Amino acid sequence: MSNYILIVQIDVPEEHDTEFNRLYDSEHVPNLLSVPGVIGGQRYVLDRAGNDMLRYLAIYEIETPELPDSDEWKAKATTPGWMGVRKHISTLRRGVFRKM
Repeated sequence: MSNYILIVQIDVPEEHDTEFNRLYDSEHVPNLLSVPGVIGGQRYVLDRAGNDMLRYLAIYEIETPELPDSDEWKAKATTPGWMGVRKHISTLRRGVFRKM
């Protein structure tokens, strides 16, 4: 297991859910998993409401905290299909965490 994880929380309007999830699962996640230094990734959907929790969560295990700022990550994360659906994201939170 890695010492670093990238957490991404996202909300999208209901009317864009289907396309968002299709592209996230079929394009975005596989592209990011192909970046050297990404160990793994999982997606989750909120099951029970919590304070200020967003509906979707992705957790990526990464080797270094700088990886999400790398040129390779950015190239894999900005494909035309994903950028088309990304404009519908209403809220996004993201951060890199280090194991304690």
